[in-house]
Amino acid sequence: MTTTADIRATTETKMNQSLVALKNTLGKIRTGRANPAILDTVQVEYYGSMVPIGQVANVGLLDSRTISVQPWEKGMGAKIEKAIRESDLGLNPSSVGELIRVPLPAMSEERRRELTKVVRSEGENAKVAVRNLRRDANEAVRKLVKDKVASEDDQKRSEAEIQKITDKHIAEVDQLVAAKEHDIMAV
Repeated sequence: MTTTADIRATTETKMNQSLVALKNTLGKIRTGRANPAILDTVQVEYYGSMVPIGQVANVGLLDSRTISVQPWEKGMGAKIEKAIRESDLGLNPSSVGELIRVPLPAMSEERRRELTKVVRSEGENAKVAVRNLRRDANEAVRKLVKDKVASEDDQKRSEAEIQKITDKHIAEVDQLVAAKEHDIMAV
């Protein structure tokens, strides 16, 4: 038997998952500083199969503008370097012994503006997801009232609490987007 409290708890959990997904997406968008997460999408050929770069090498930071990639096996360096170069990230890695250095070029003002548009778009998608969850939760509460499982007072109370949860998550999305935009625009 589902209760209004169950619906609220489930909705909040799903909204939190939407926030986590947004954080992951924003983490992959490049800022002025180097971030090892931008290499997460790069696939390397390893014994006949394509695997993420993190499964064949240590990915870290040398400084604020340089990512370091340390292959775990000798001979993987050239394959990793080729995979990074051929990715659509526009990066030009160079080997120093076994270590691969991936310097991040400075972004132009135009590129920064494009990226802030992408960030805003991702934020808007997250808000839409949160609002859809609110709508689904309110519909579920209305169904409980219709089926005489909950009273109309419960419905009003639940809808108010669901709205509070929604407002809180929308505000968090706005904060994440604003912080990412600030990072991108910082030179």
